[in-house]
Amino acid sequence: MTELQNAAKAAATRPRIQPAEEGDDRPLSVSARLGRLQFHQSGKFRVLQLTDIQDGPKVSKDTVKLIEASLDATRPDIVIFTGNQIAGYDPAYAQTTRKRRWSASVGTTRETASSKFSEASERFEAALERTRASVRATVEQLVRPLADRGIPWAVTFGNHDFQCGLGNAEIESICREFPGCLNPDPAGLQAEQYLPSQRVFACEPGTFALPVSDVDHTTSVLGLVLLDSGDYARSGGYGSPSAEALRFLAGVPEMMATQSQKRVESHETAKSQEQAVPCMVFQHFPVQQYYQLLKPAATNAARAIEGYRNFAGKHYVLDEEKTLPGSYLGEGISCPDADSGEFAILEQCGYFAISAGHDHRNAFVGTVPISRNSADVRMAKVLPKVIDGLMMIASPTSGFGSYGPVPQKRAARLIEFDIRHPYEPRTQLLEYGELVGKPSSGKAYAYGMTSESKPESEGVDLLHRPTWWSKLLSWMRK
Repeated sequence: MTELQNAAKAAATRPRIQPAEEGDDRPLSVSARLGRLQFHQSGKFRVLQLTDIQDGPKVSKDTVKLIEASLDATRPDIVIFTGNQIAGYDPAYAQTTRKRRWSASVGTTRETASSKFSEASERFEAALERTRASVRATVEQLVRPLADRGIPWAVTFGNHDFQCGLGNAEIESICREFPGCLNPDPAGLQAEQYLPSQRVFACEPGTFALPVSDVDHTTSVLGLVLLDSGDYARSGGYGSPSAEALRFLAGVPEMMATQSQKRVESHETAKSQEQAVPCMVFQHFPVQQYYQLLKPAATNAARAIEGYRNFAGKHYVLDEEKTLPGSYLGEGISCPDADSGEFAILEQCGYFAISAGHDHRNAFVGTVPISRNSADVRMAKVLPKVIDGLMMIASPTSGFGSYGPVPQKRAARLIEFDIRHPYEPRTQLLEYGELVGKPSSGKAYAYGMTSESKPESEGVDLLHRPTWWSKLLSWMRK
């Protein structure tokens, strides 16, 4: 394929973006104006994904600039944060941080004497209050641009959020304090819904689903599913979604269809609802099957990257026949060691796309064929025939507080759906260099990571840079 053909193909897969109109004080999100997630009269629906911002209580100014510029350029219906909003290892959380969910926070104590235990407990509670205030400060800085523009948002979690010392449920509760948050309250105590006509299917913190209706609000066209993909596994490496979350993932396309059918029956002219609403899932960790978009390469091949953990010892490059132009691979795909069965659910239960973050230096989009077992004929019958592949998206960090690509290439991701072909969305990276200009931050490190260096940095500050000695050893191994 020639460079000209590559450019034409890339342009065809990118949505057109336009700046917001001055003097229009209505919510920037069309869905916010309608009170529900819904395709516009233009036939479009837009999602802006932000991932791995991974910052402390004082969020980088460049991160905020990227968020603001992305919102103004794309006017999304909803913003989805796909985990690691909080750098749980930041020094601000030194008194409450924990490297693993099952380990004690550094501020806890084993003292048995009642008076000493009481004093230590009071100190720890005071430290937790400071942590809550710091997390609240981070969230406020991240979502203030959204609130100012009237854009709803939703959040799931990664492997660093909880490390501040707060559980995902408590962090989610803090998020709900701010306008625009669509994460459901498990107790049902939210006084007012930001989108009053929006249905939400809830499972657990960071795991829920949002149906998107057609232009006439008569049927659900697709579903946006946020999935808490886990954090760490006791056996080593990264974790997986909970069993409850996986059951929810498998069942929610049909649940949406059942709910939507009731609305269809109240409209005589409405089209009949499919038995399963096709869905796209947003989560933090990529699944192992992302490696299907790569192909093995020689160690010294151009742009070859070593795999991670189970895939270590082998080198890979992007398979250009499966991925879109403009994609790049900057580090091994850091997926969990164990296959939780999530990919099989996506194949068989009504999903057309998955979008993940986590790997700060990766940005690619590709499609793998969907294979349905003979036992899954029922699902094959209820899904639209146009869905014959699963789109898999990897996005780089949207922040400037941790490692990643060069500062100019840190980005948000726009995903645009068209009512004429809703299960073939177009997507585009909104890179800082193109959207804003030259970054002001000097805190954006862009070093490479290998399968050997990465496990040691799990759960600790990722801002370290390799020493000259480690560079020498790495060079000698080649």
